[in-house]
Amino acid sequence: MTDIFRSSPLTVLPEWIDYNGHLNMAYYSVLMDQGADQAYPHLGFGPDYRERTGCTTYVAEFHICYLRELHEGDRVISTLHLLDYDEKRFHIYQELWHEDGWLAATGEALTLHVDQSGETPKVAKMPDDIMAKLANIAKQQADLPKPERMGRKIGITRK
Repeated sequence: MTDIFRSSPLTVLPEWIDYNGHLNMAYYSVLMDQGADQAYPHLGFGPDYRERTGCTTYVAEFHICYLRELHEGDRVISTLHLLDYDEKRFHIYQELWHEDGWLAATGEALTLHVDQSGETPKVAKMPDDIMAKLANIAKQQADLPKPERMGRKIGITRK
């Protein structure tokens, strides 16, 4: 992954449109998840990793900002920026870019590395090869600016 990962084009499907005539809020997350699925092999994760190791990833927290409506047939690219990581988790930031060049939504996730091989899934250390891939991506992305919408919180501001 050089700089920020960019997915192949993803399409808004007709069944994802709500009664307001635009993409239902849940499917922005689906599009970001599809983009992350494309990025995961670069991080060392995915179905093959789970089959080989008994480990996978679980998203512990995900925050979406909806910026512009998407409609049936719209095509977007999902980006992925690795913000931080440690031995058991990683923090990513994603953006959904419409093919016409405008930003539709942003997403921020804290993801856990989970060992599913036992009776109960538990957060576990990532293996050295995954840590090396994360270190390499972090190095490649070190000069990228901090995303403006990173670390946002929800609340009503009173003046």
